[in-house]
Amino acid sequence: MTRPRTVFAALASGLVAAGTFAALTPTADAATTLGAAAAAQGRYFGTAVAAYKLSDTVYAGILDREFTSVTPENEMKWDATEPSQGTFNYTSADTIVNRAIANGQKIRGHALAWHSQQPAWAQNLSGTALRNAMVNHVTQVATHYRGKIDSWDVVNEAFADGSTGARRDSNLQRTGNDWIEVAFRTARAADPAAKLCYNDYNTDGQNAKSNAVYALVQDFKARGVPIDCVGFQSHFNAASPLPADYQANLQRFANLGVDVQITELDIEGSGTAQADSFAAVTRACLAVTRCNGITVWGIRDTDSWRASGTPLLFDGNGNPKAAYTAVLNALGGTVTPSSPPVSSPPVTSPTPSTSVPAGACSATVSVNAWTGGFVATVKVTAGTAAITGWRVAATLPGGSAVTSTWNATAAGTSGTVTFTNASYNGRLTAGGSTEFGFQGTGTAPGTTPTCTPA
Repeated sequence: MTRPRTVFAALASGLVAAGTFAALTPTADAATTLGAAAAAQGRYFGTAVAAYKLSDTVYAGILDREFTSVTPENEMKWDATEPSQGTFNYTSADTIVNRAIANGQKIRGHALAWHSQQPAWAQNLSGTALRNAMVNHVTQVATHYRGKIDSWDVVNEAFADGSTGARRDSNLQRTGNDWIEVAFRTARAADPAAKLCYNDYNTDGQNAKSNAVYALVQDFKARGVPIDCVGFQSHFNAASPLPADYQANLQRFANLGVDVQITELDIEGSGTAQADSFAAVTRACLAVTRCNGITVWGIRDTDSWRASGTPLLFDGNGNPKAAYTAVLNALGGTVTPSSPPVSSPPVTSPTPSTSVPAGACSATVSVNAWTGGFVATVKVTAGTAAITGWRVAATLPGGSAVTSTWNATAAGTSGTVTFTNASYNGRLTAGGSTEFGFQGTGTAPGTTPTCTPA
């Protein structure tokens, strides 16, 4: 989740990955939900979950009805679970885990070791001190959830984009090239029954990055380093389409003796093109025996980190979209009144009570917070005339600081921080909107941001 990236694609309806997708024919007693239909094919169908949204009855209702696996969106990451060194906070993550167990849903743990969303204290460590801190963190978190997690994303996004296939330069990488192996061995010792996964993006087809991950898995299997699965995030849009060799790429990893999982699926777009793309991904997983299941990164479009691209299976009101029907059909299920549209209004940031004048813009914010940190999503809306750029000012409480930003550029890290549009999301039509986000330490902003056209 939760990071800016140049990935995306709307597939043409005729796109076929290398190999032949399995054809499925719904039966008279076909399942009528995503989870049940996937289970009939020996797979799970999951979603990313935010603890603070579980009180939303529409959100929770869809979660309970449709999904058989959950992934905590931010609640298990390093900054959330160990905000101060040696002091662990599992409250939000436990809320998700305990609810999933009560509902009979699998749990994907996300993520034990990652260069991003580290607490400030870990960002300030290096060398042996950081390595020891990582080992302790993996041990403590995996031990806390021992026996409850189906699959762990042990290491997340450790390879760089581009044509070199190099490791990503990070504070963890600078502790030594064996840090990934150490994390996997540590996780196995702490939670022996869980599947241990490597997870990354832009690895959906065969390219320099996926080849580097392939070589890592091949080496680990040859030397007995514990690795059970590889996660393919699968964030698609027009700029980064689903590759023609998607299925073949999943299969070549499976041939190494590991399971493959589609872990963060979202596809920007709408209508038939989006539906065809979701169906193609689903058929690809079904065609690979060791593809355990699919996780979409959010429930409704408004729950997505890229909400302006409407990339999920349910609209902001909770109604199933054409993409939902396409996935259910691809799984061999069928749509019936047991999967009804939800008529309650979408849960979004509050809209201003007065209209936004021409040549102006407004900003609203929604927050996912935990002890010591937060993620804020800001929606920028143009007034009654188009704008060509925007600036948003957000005031942070004393002691709080911005640590990362996506879909915008931040000026400053504390006090009043000004965010300026990225090159691709500054131009908004009249009444149009876009979203950006930022993560921080401390307490989240308590006031509504201000927006001015740039």
